[in-house]
Amino acid sequence: MVVVVMMMMMMMMVMVMMMMMMMMMMMMMMMMMMMMMMMTTTTMMMMMMMMMMMMMMMMMMMMMMMMMMMMMMITMTLMMMMIMMMMIMMIMMMMIMMMMMMMMMMMMMMMMMMMMITMTLMMMMIMMMMMMMMMIMMMMMMIMMMMMMMMMMMMMMMMMMMMMMMMLIFPHIWYC
Repeated sequence: MVVVVMMMMMMMMVMVMMMMMMMMMMMMMMMMMMMMMMMTTTTMMMMMMMMMMMMMMMMMMMMMMMMMMMMMMITMTLMMMMIMMMMIMMIMMMMIMMMMMMMMMMMMMMMMMMMMITMTLMMMMIMMMMMMMMMIMMMMMMIMMMMMMMMMMMMMMMMMMMMMMMMLIFPHIWYC
């Protein structure tokens, strides 16, 4: 059991390290991108803050992991299962955190890009849409009108026909 636990611990450590590495790489990439894009100072600051937060998180995680390990060392076999569960939970949490961070980064990037693209384009698009809508509406109206007209005509025709028939069939109407 102890051996298994030790193995698990080793695995966890490796995983954490890998994650750290990944995060670092990401940060580097982001920085590069920022430089390329030549962002404003505020945005840069924001990014920096985010990085810092990430670092902090990582540190915290590491600490917690260490604590867990210590506990493992100390506790008996009975406690081991519980701790394992805790570890798993921790890892899950970590993953979630990472995901969140990534999402945040992505969002930021997207926002920046959007800002870069001028509003004129957007405006144009909206205008176009409006125009299209108007056109469609008009068309619809026209069609409706036409339909109505047709209906009316048909009705009239029918009426006429009916009248004629009546006259033919019941000539006594004439005398009235």
